[in-house]
Amino acid sequence: MSTANVQQLDAFLASVERRAFRMAQIATRDRDEALDLVQDAMLQLSRKYAGRPPEEWPALFYRILENRIRDWQRRQTVKNRLFFWRPSVQDEEQDEDPVEQVAEPGPGPQETLQRVEQMRRLEQALRDLPTRQREAFELRLWEGLSVEDTARAMGCSDGSVKTHLHRALAALRQDLEGVWP
Repeated sequence: MSTANVQQLDAFLASVERRAFRMAQIATRDRDEALDLVQDAMLQLSRKYAGRPPEEWPALFYRILENRIRDWQRRQTVKNRLFFWRPSVQDEEQDEDPVEQVAEPGPGPQETLQRVEQMRRLEQALRDLPTRQREAFELRLWEGLSVEDTARAMGCSDGSVKTHLHRALAALRQDLEGVWP
């Protein structure tokens, strides 16, 4: 792999890391698991697909990431069935460090509280979406992938992407009605 190609791959991975992390964090509700999933997806893209043309990387990366998330969710389902007496991730979230939960300085307390509540409602609405609808929403609107690239990343047809996105938007509009002015 040439030095220029390595630099292009590094730039691509740097450009997607935050959004990919956010997607994984919403899906897993666990910061550490989300970091691991994104890192695994980045490593697999680098190892197996670095030689591909750069315009193919977004669809490949998000396909890898969504597969990693799905695998993690399957493992969690099995683990929860086997170890049902253990606390869930949601229960563990309440034990987080209180210093990390303090709002950062910026707008007034009322605005900050409103924004925090809006984001909490958005994250919950995204979690409530069926998996395929959430994937279509994140890839098309957050990542800005084309319908074709999204279809490749999700492993479905262009029409399915449009249908999933339409349903996701309708559900989000309904769930978030009145949340934003």
